[in-house]
Amino acid sequence: MRLLKKKLEGCYVTVPTPFKDEKDLPLNFDALEDYVEFLLGNGLDNNNCTLLFGGAAGDFSAMSFDERTALAIEGAKIVNGRVPIALGGQTTNTQELEKLAFIAKDYGYDFLQVSCPFYFQHTEDDFAEYITAASKAANGIGIILYNTFWTSTSVSNQLIERIIDLQNIVGLKWATPRTDAMEFEDVTSTYSDRFTIIDNNLFFPYSAMKPLNAKSFEVHICNFWPEWGAKLITEVKDKQFEEIARMMVEEAMPFYKLWVEIETNYTSGDGYLDKLCMELVGLPSSRCRPPTRDVRKKYRQRTLDYMKKIKVPHLKFQ
Repeated sequence: MRLLKKKLEGCYVTVPTPFKDEKDLPLNFDALEDYVEFLLGNGLDNNNCTLLFGGAAGDFSAMSFDERTALAIEGAKIVNGRVPIALGGQTTNTQELEKLAFIAKDYGYDFLQVSCPFYFQHTEDDFAEYITAASKAANGIGIILYNTFWTSTSVSNQLIERIIDLQNIVGLKWATPRTDAMEFEDVTSTYSDRFTIIDNNLFFPYSAMKPLNAKSFEVHICNFWPEWGAKLITEVKDKQFEEIARMMVEEAMPFYKLWVEIETNYTSGDGYLDKLCMELVGLPSSRCRPPTRDVRKKYRQRTLDYMKKIKVPHLKFQ
C-alpha cells in the first residue's frame, strides 16, 4: 500500500458532475469529458493530482445508485489510467457501500472515499464495523477515510487507533472543528507517517510543513484554474510556504468567502460555485440538482469580478 499512499499525494480534485439543462437534469458525460481534458491539459498530471468522481461537489446525494454507477464507469473510461482516481463512497447503507467498493475495484479506481454514515448519530463501534466492511470489500484498492464531522460522528484518535491495522486504509481526508485542543494538528502530526493526509481545512501553508506533513490538498480552485493547483504542489515541494500563504489569502480566500455567502444567504450544497466558475472559463456547465438552487444568474457578475481580479486564465467573458 506504500505505492497507493504515494499516488494520493498532490491536489485532491473533486470533479463536479455535469447535468444537461433540461427536464430532470440527466447526466452529461460529454461535458464530463471536457472537464477532465481541461484539467489534464492545463497542468494536472500523474505526479500532482488525484481526481475524485461522485463526491459531494459531484452531487452524489442527488443521484440514484444507478447514476452513481454510470458516473463511476464513465469517469474511469475518460481518465483511462492517466492519473489516479477516487470514487465517492458516501452512503447510509453498508450493503451499498460494499457495492460501491466492488464497482471501484472492477473499473480500475485507485481509491474509495468513505465517511461515517449520516443522518443518525452513529457510535464509533458502528463506524468501525462500517469501515471494516468497506476495507474488506475494497481489498486491493486504497480507502480514504473522510472526517465529515458536520454531518455525522466525528472521527477521534481512538477510532483511528481501532482501524489503523486495516492495511488498505491509506488516506485521511482531514478537517476538524477549530478549538484550543488543536484537533487538526493532533491527528496530522500523529498519523502522517501511517496515512497520506489530505488537508480539507485549508491550512495549506501550515499543514505542508514537516511537523504536520500533509501531502495532499483538497483544491476546488483546480476545477477552473488547474495551473493554480500545479503551482501549489510545486511550491509545497520547494518549501515556499510564504508564497503558498499568499496564494491562499489573495486567490483562494475570496472564492471560499463567496461560497460561504451563497450558502448562508441563498442555497446550500456543494459544487455550485465550482460550476459557475467553470462556465466562465468556457466549459459546459449546469446547475446542481435540487434541492440546491441554481446560482448562476444571481451570482454570475460577482463571480466574474472575483475571477478577473485574481487574473484567472482562460476567462471567456469580460
